[in-house]
Amino acid sequence: MKRIVLIAIVLITVNATAQGQKGERQHEARKENAQHLKDFSPEEIATLQTKKMALRLDLTEAQQKEIKVIHFDQAKARNKMREENKETKLSKDDRFNRANSQLDKKLAEKAKMKSILSKEQFEKWERGNIMKGKQRTKMGKKEGQQKRTKNRR
Repeated sequence: MKRIVLIAIVLITVNATAQGQKGERQHEARKENAQHLKDFSPEEIATLQTKKMALRLDLTEAQQKEIKVIHFDQAKARNKMREENKETKLSKDDRFNRANSQLDKKLAEKAKMKSILSKEQFEKWERGNIMKGKQRTKMGKKEGQQKRTKNRR
């Protein structure tokens, strides 16, 4: 009986360690991918995002053209925001206003996508965005835990 309990504990420990390492590898790969995107122009980023979306949602040519314009505008806005972040440290009110405007932009993007995509495509697009949000939240919590443990050492 003791052996069975011991084996179970060892298996649980090994499994937990493997899952932690997998999450770290995925996070590193995502960081590396983001670093590569910084080298691209907004036009190139928009093209890549649109092609990925076309593969995922089976978009028509007309849909791709409309969505590419949206992606291009978003990429330009992201680059502009990145430059602004390098220069200044934002106050609490500025951070609130920025977060509020970003949410407004997401709502506008959702409305545009709903008008461009078919019902099935829109549902699939929305499910993908929900999953991305969950992954970001999960990774953000994990990063916060890692920072706290580093500060304790």
